[in-house]
Amino acid sequence: MISILDLLLRLTIWFLLTSDLSLPNILIGIAVALLIPRRYTQLSTLKDWLQILWEVVVAIPQAYIEAVEIMVRPHTEEDIVTERVKPRRTPGLIFLDVFVITFTPKTIVLNHHEDGTYEVHRIRRPRRKTKAKAARRPWS
Repeated sequence: MISILDLLLRLTIWFLLTSDLSLPNILIGIAVALLIPRRYTQLSTLKDWLQILWEVVVAIPQAYIEAVEIMVRPHTEEDIVTERVKPRRTPGLIFLDVFVITFTPKTIVLNHHEDGTYEVHRIRRPRRKTKAKAARRPWS
């Protein structure tokens, strides 16, 4: 059976999409949340949910800080990195992990692989060349 936290996540997404808290919409939202297909995986723990919800709360001010950094200092370097999914993740927790990564302006999840990895595109500031490194390279 669907866990209560997964049901609440689906209902929250439904209410954010519809912006309507009327009784008929709540009933439709519950029906949709129960009818959405799901894979039966191991149940997530309350600790995992609290941890990811804390990461969502922390990501909000972090997103503003990163947005200002991008405007003030150029971020011209970019790369794609592979990150491992945390162990024992249900689809709801994986969705929230992807949300947290994508919410911040410097990173976005490009793909989630079934082998338990994410492809993350990120931008960053150019690395400074120190005088010592430049002196060691005669061709620079």
